[in-house]
Amino acid sequence: MAAAAGDTEAEAEAGAGRRLPPHAAAGPVLHTVEMHTGGEPLRIVPQLEEAPAAGPSLLALRRHMAASRDHVRRALMHEPRGHGGMYGAVVVRGEAAAGADLAALFLHGAGYSAMCGHAVLALGRFALDYGLVAAPRRPETAVRLRCPCGPVTAFVPWDGRRSGNPVRFHSVPAFAAATDLSIDVPGYGKVVVDIGYGGTFYAFLSAEQLGLDVCSSKTRDLVDAASAVTEAVKKQFKPYHPESEDLAFLYGTILTDGKDAFSEEPTTNICVFADEQVDRSPTGSGVTARIALQYHKGLIQLNQTRTFRSSTTGSLFTGKAVKATRFGDYNAVVVEVSGEAFYTGTATFTVEEEDQLKYGFFFK
Repeated sequence: MAAAAGDTEAEAEAGAGRRLPPHAAAGPVLHTVEMHTGGEPLRIVPQLEEAPAAGPSLLALRRHMAASRDHVRRALMHEPRGHGGMYGAVVVRGEAAAGADLAALFLHGAGYSAMCGHAVLALGRFALDYGLVAAPRRPETAVRLRCPCGPVTAFVPWDGRRSGNPVRFHSVPAFAAATDLSIDVPGYGKVVVDIGYGGTFYAFLSAEQLGLDVCSSKTRDLVDAASAVTEAVKKQFKPYHPESEDLAFLYGTILTDGKDAFSEEPTTNICVFADEQVDRSPTGSGVTARIALQYHKGLIQLNQTRTFRSSTTGSLFTGKAVKATRFGDYNAVVVEVSGEAFYTGTATFTVEEEDQLKYGFFFK
């Protein structure tokens, strides 16, 4: 992996008197920038050392990473370098980012996501501070990002020297894939869910349907219930994406407090995705999908702002539908999501060839 912000590897190794520990000569040296958005971590790999011969498609590159370079994800997301809630982004330049300032592949404990709102908010700041945008503008700069689900634009405060908060982004077209869908969940009985798309598909329902309270129930109970819903929905409903079968999968379940009608008061939710991973933030792509569902149901109008609270950290995102559009056969909306992203440091990771756990282990 290349060092961030134009540093050479030697400069990165010598910086502040630091030297790399003993490591495999042929093994990767992984330089990262560490951030969080609403408490959800983002471990950014600024640049791939080698450009995989996977063609210009970001989805093709995603498949290539999963098939031949998954050790990078495991090394950075899993213990001992990561943890059960770690999340990451590999910055991609070149053909796959054509027409954008940068492209990104999103990594988590179980694999690769198609979209990540908290990462987009953080990458907007990162792109400005690390010189990836040619001509930043005051007081706000548009940063064009290409995600596996399509192009999104982040809008980042800029004072001429550094980025600021809050950051906002405009989503890919978001839509209601299904509403009032009856699902039989083993151990919980029949529930009614909505399926929304905000760059990836989520199932939504109130925690009350499962005998829980999203604000006061134990996180373990919420995770178990949400995971059971996800597995049940996967067996009983197949999402359809107008452009790519690679994007037609259910990413997770978001349990809510049931407060979907427009209100100036925050509504609380918890997102459980991938392999029982819990988002510490209100979930940017989840906010996108939930706004699309609320708009579809006539519960909110264009440009009515709602505030979303994470049940795990209490952090807040805002969301609003800013434009009605069509996406394939769907009536869709472009959603604006806003939140705050912060730097937490930088890191350099190495491996030793003899280490039996060099590419990580997953424990839960």
